[in-house]
Amino acid sequence: MKFNLLPEKRLSRQVIKIAAPAIAGLSSQMVVSVVDTAMVGRLQNADVALAAMGLGLLATWAIVSVFSSLATGTHVLVARRHGEGDKPGAGNVLKNSLFICGLLGLIVGTLGYFFSFEIIDIFSSDRNVSTAGSDYMMYRFIGLPFFLVSVSYRGFFYGIGRTNIFLISAIIMNVLNIFFNYCLIFGNFGFPRMELGGAGLASTIGIGASTFFFLFVTFVRNYRIPYRYYKELSVSGDVIRSIFKISLPVSFQNVFILGGFLVFLAINGIVGVVEQAASQVVITALFISFMPLFGFGIAAQTLIGHHMGNKKMFLAQIYGYETAKLGTIFTIIVGIVFIVFPQYVLLIITTNETVLDRAIPLLRIAGAAQIFYGVGIILANALQAAGAVVFVMISDILTHWIIFLPCAYLFAVTLDMGSKGAWLALPVYIIMYSGIMLFKFRSGGWKKLKV
Repeated sequence: MKFNLLPEKRLSRQVIKIAAPAIAGLSSQMVVSVVDTAMVGRLQNADVALAAMGLGLLATWAIVSVFSSLATGTHVLVARRHGEGDKPGAGNVLKNSLFICGLLGLIVGTLGYFFSFEIIDIFSSDRNVSTAGSDYMMYRFIGLPFFLVSVSYRGFFYGIGRTNIFLISAIIMNVLNIFFNYCLIFGNFGFPRMELGGAGLASTIGIGASTFFFLFVTFVRNYRIPYRYYKELSVSGDVIRSIFKISLPVSFQNVFILGGFLVFLAINGIVGVVEQAASQVVITALFISFMPLFGFGIAAQTLIGHHMGNKKMFLAQIYGYETAKLGTIFTIIVGIVFIVFPQYVLLIITTNETVLDRAIPLLRIAGAAQIFYGVGIILANALQAAGAVVFVMISDILTHWIIFLPCAYLFAVTLDMGSKGAWLALPVYIIMYSGIMLFKFRSGGWKKLKV
C-alpha cells in the first residue's frame, strides 16, 4: 500500500468531523485541569498543595481507570454494531454497559471514599501531602457512580459517531466545575473555604450535571426509538462478557500506566518536594497535547469500527494512518510552543517562582518527547478498535515499567541528575512505544480479529 506522509483532504474531513467535537470536549477538560492546578497553585504552601493534588489526581485516576475503560469496550462494540447496521444491537450494548457501570460505581465509590488517606499515603513521603491529597480524593470518589454511568453514555455516542453530544456534556460539566472551584477552594460567594477538598467536590458537581444531560438526550426520539435501549430492561451475559473482554486489558493498561506515573512522581519526590510539584505542573501542561490526541484516538476507533463492521478493511487501515498524520501535525505545533515558550505555558498553571524555575527545563524535555506520541496513542486506539487490546496492553506496560521507570530512577537518583534526569527517560519510552504501535499496525494482522 502506497503511503503518503501528507494528509488527504477528503479523508481528513471525515476524521475531523468526528474528532473535532471529541477534541474540544477533552480539551475543555484539560482547561479545567489547568484551572484546578492554577487555583490550587495560588494557595498558601503551594508546593505541598500541588504535590498533594498531583498524587491525589493520579491515584484517583489509577483506580477510576480500571472501570472507565468500560467506555472503550462500549465504544468498540457499539461502533462495530453500528457499522453492521444493527442499531438495536448497539442499543443493547449501552443497556448492559449502564448496568455494570452503575453497580461498580456504587461499590468502588463507597470504598474509595472511606480509604482515601490510606491510598494516597502509599505514594507520599510527606504527611502533609497525604492529608491534603486525601481530602481531594474523598470528594472525587463521591462522584464516581455518576462518572461511570456517563462513561457508558459517552462510549455509546462515540460509537455512533455523535461526539457532539459528548462535547455539550463536557461544556456543562466543566463550566460548573470551574465555577464551583472558585467558590469552594477559596470560600467565595458565601461558600465554605475547602481548599483542595473544594476542588474535588467541584469536580463531582460537574460530573453529576453531565450525567443528567446524557440521560436527558437518550430520551430524544431520534435515539430512543431506533436503538431501543430502554425498551426491555434486561441484561445479557454475552454482551457483558464482550464488554469486559475488550475493557479489562485496557483497564490493566491504564492502571499500570497511571500507577507508573505515580511512581514517576514519587521518584521526583525523592529528589525533593519542589521537584515533585514541578513535575506535577509539567504533567498538567502535557494535557494540552495529550487530551486532543485522545480525541483523534476516538475518531480512529469510531471509523475503524464502522469500516470493519462493514467489511471494508482497506478503508479501516487508511483511516488509521490518516488520523495518525493529523495527530502528529498537532503534536509538532504544541512541541514547538513547549520548547520555545515554556515559561508562558507554565505561568498559566502556577506563579510560584521556585516551582517555575524547576519546571521550565522539564517542559522543554517533555515538549520534544511528546512530538512522537501522537502516532503511538492514535494507532494504539486503532488497534484496540480492531480487537488487539492485549497486544496494546502488554506493549505499553512493558515499555513503561521496564524502560521508562527504571531509566527515570537511574538518571535521577543513581546518577544524581535530579528531575531533569527523570524526565530524560520520557523520550526513550515514547519513541520505543510509538515505534511498536506503528510496526503492529503496518503488519495488518489486526484485520482478522473479531470482537
